[in-house]
Amino acid sequence: MRCPHCHTNDDRVIESRLLADGDCIRRRRECLDCGFRFTSYERIEEKKLMVVKADGRREPFDIKKIEKGVMRALEKRPISTSEIESIINQIEDRATLSAVSDEITSASIGELVLQALLQTDKVAYVRFASVYKKFNNLDEFIKEVKKMEEPCFEP
Repeated sequence: MRCPHCHTNDDRVIESRLLADGDCIRRRRECLDCGFRFTSYERIEEKKLMVVKADGRREPFDIKKIEKGVMRALEKRPISTSEIESIINQIEDRATLSAVSDEITSASIGELVLQALLQTDKVAYVRFASVYKKFNNLDEFIKEVKKMEEPCFEP
């Protein structure tokens, strides 16, 4: 670490302390050349997950968009707030793990949401699917509900 006083790279760590629930380390340092003491902070630099849209555009992953869709699908359903938070966290974790080169398609995210809702609440699944799959008529609704009744159905 370069000394802010004399600009040499020769220092020693005097003290290290965890901050912010372990998300950051504060280090007190002393320059071995001039004796100046200074503080440095060490944090993990996370790469931002990017979403590739159907038209090829890329935008940063935004968990709030998923949360909004899941909340709307589960509106007035008997699902607790903690269960909803768990579902959203599960979707975020799966999206991060299934990303290739820190990118994931919006279609893959939609499928992750459908899978989570299917396991949680079938009415919420159909609500979300109707918007996500852009149902145009009642027949498309009926086909989706019938597919759900199949024993090995996965969205």
